[in-house]
Amino acid sequence: MSILVTGNAGFIGSHFVEFLLAQGEAKIVGLDSFNDYYDPALKRANVAAVSNDPRVTLIEGDFCDPEQVERVFQDHSPRVVVHLGAYAGVRYSVDHPLVYERNNVGGTLVLLEAARRHGVDRFLLVSSSTVYGQGAVAPFSESAPLGVPLSPYGATKQAAETLGLTYHLLHGLPVVCLRPFSIYGPRLRPDLALTIFCAAIATGRPLPLFGDGSVLRDFTHVRDLCAGLTAAMTAPGAIGQAINLGHDQPIAIRDVIVELERALGRRALVERLPPKPGDMPLTHADLSKARRLLGYAPKIAFADGVLEFVEWFRASRRKS
Repeated sequence: MSILVTGNAGFIGSHFVEFLLAQGEAKIVGLDSFNDYYDPALKRANVAAVSNDPRVTLIEGDFCDPEQVERVFQDHSPRVVVHLGAYAGVRYSVDHPLVYERNNVGGTLVLLEAARRHGVDRFLLVSSSTVYGQGAVAPFSESAPLGVPLSPYGATKQAAETLGLTYHLLHGLPVVCLRPFSIYGPRLRPDLALTIFCAAIATGRPLPLFGDGSVLRDFTHVRDLCAGLTAAMTAPGAIGQAINLGHDQPIAIRDVIVELERALGRRALVERLPPKPGDMPLTHADLSKARRLLGYAPKIAFADGVLEFVEWFRASRRKS
């Protein structure tokens, strides 16, 4: 079976490809544009370990390009699409909304159309916890009202989900929407808080803390997410559903800093800054549906995940 993974060179995508390869002999087609939202060299390093694997075909291309996507489907006949590719970043989206509309909405529509024409067995649309906007009640349940997104990023993810579920109802496309919550682990993007905090503490630079540190995030290890995504590829009751993939244990940002201090053996020099627009005060996944439909059960405790992350961070800095 051939599996198309968009965004395969990103943080989550590269882990997911490695996770799939460890599970069996599936052929994987990766489609990634290697855009410059952050250093493309980091993305190329992410895929270096699998680039020579005969089960993997890596394609540098844009999933927003209908002709490019059609060639991928004609040449490789994927039976499953795992759409991880997107423009990420809440704060960047506030200043660059059109980029997010083109990629996260338009690009998703290009892939849905190709999947409809070619009749795939499953289409995993990887969304975001940011679809739970202002007014959503925690813990966030898939059956409750979503609220209004607090950023263009969240709005485009909500729109992409709507398109996916519309294609399921209108065309019978076997779409599953997955909502990851604050994913972290080795190879984490350089623009995310855990990386920024870790670098600041390790080098003795001021750590930028927006707000008072009371913001809560449902941090979820990338391997737990990969297990949930893999289960969603075949779970019979998942089609046509939106499903949370989190950890169900929100952690205050101030406590995240404490864990990093403990793992690094250094104190943070906290620089307090005003809250940033677009940031949600809380994310908290209700996992009832994920447990029922996917048998999903996150296993990696945050303290253990932070130790692993810091070990990777130190090793990566030694190499650079």
